Amino acid sequence: MAKNIKIKPIGDNIVVKPLEEESTTKSGIVIPDTVSKESPQKGEVVALGTGKVLKNGKTVDFVVKIGDKVLFKKYSPTEIKLDDEDYLIMSQEDILGIIE
Repeated sequence: MAKNIKIKPIGDNIVVKPLEEESTTKSGIVIPDTVSKESPQKGEVVALGTGKVLKNGKTVDFVVKIGDKVLFKKYSPTEIKLDDEDYLIMSQEDILGIIE
């Protein structure tokens, strides 16, 4: 899990640390994620906001928790760099599932 980060998301926003993935060709050559043109769609939750507030004033709890590995929508996160680390900020609605 990531060290303490210096950002606290608000509302139903979540900070996710992208997971590096390596793929292997059929011949066994390892291609690191840095070569891939695709954005990673897997990450680890490192910070949670305060929760989504409904019109009636009630707050909806998060389904995910810090440390969960998640799959998320490809084009929805906002990419940020903080202390030379890459992070993604997204709404809980952009998370498609938790990897078990």
